[in-house]
Amino acid sequence: MFKPVLVSAVLAMALAAPAAAQTEELLKDRFEGHRVTLRMDLPGTSDGVDVHADARRAIDYGKYKDDLKRYGTAIRAGDTVVVTLVKVKKDLIEFQFGGGGFGTFGDDTSTSVYLPLLDKSDRERDLEQRIRDEEERDRRRRMERELSDLRDRRERENRRITAERERLSEQKRERIAEERLRGGSRFNIRYEDRVPNGMRPEDLIASLAEYVDFGARSEMRLDPDPSPSGDITMLRKGVLRGDAERAFGRPITSSERREGGIVITTLVFDVGEQRVSAEFIEDVLVRYSITSK
Repeated sequence: MFKPVLVSAVLAMALAAPAAAQTEELLKDRFEGHRVTLRMDLPGTSDGVDVHADARRAIDYGKYKDDLKRYGTAIRAGDTVVVTLVKVKKDLIEFQFGGGGFGTFGDDTSTSVYLPLLDKSDRERDLEQRIRDEEERDRRRRMERELSDLRDRRERENRRITAERERLSEQKRERIAEERLRGGSRFNIRYEDRVPNGMRPEDLIASLAEYVDFGARSEMRLDPDPSPSGDITMLRKGVLRGDAERAFGRPITSSERREGGIVITTLVFDVGEQRVSAEFIEDVLVRYSITSK
């Protein structure tokens, strides 16, 4: 009785793989190799910054602040960088800049250097055994003096090794810190379940509009403008302000607020028996809500 369910699951996975591949190819063609300007600092790590596309609070700014302190700033707000890779996975899209961040495959992230300390020599072990068995006092004292000299020599050498290990580790920490600042970074656009089917470049632009300036909007559009309909089902992240105004008419209120260096414009429309509140960044819809009048 489980066979129909199993067959359906297998078919769903079989269909999802080509769809994800097509989405990735579309996004790669549109973004990879293009230069964009960052609106926020990005940490020097391949962990990048997580953007939760389905959440009201997209970024955990506490973690973001800690990552900047821990890894340093690889890309600063206002820097223009090249998109080097767009990768679509099950529930996230990796949007990489300048190499994707230090810590990718092949990067040595360890700051420690292995230099082994000296163990007891065979002579030390032999003397320890002979001293335990020796009954003649003078011979035992001579062996104890020799053992003490051997221990002192080994401990001096181990102190030298420890100091050298710390020196080399500090050099390695400095080198890794420099490489982090040159290794780029990334955004990880995360979705609650999976990347939506039919993901378009303008949808991705809308997800990152608060954090990335993609430049001339016309160069980044792939599909034609949605046709004006007055139907609120046309609302989605990435819709342009002009399209919304053509569809819904003149907004009943318009206001602006500033969050950091970003200006957010809020337009409120009356659409039949419903009221639409839409937030735009550089005329791109990033959030909206629908309520009854």
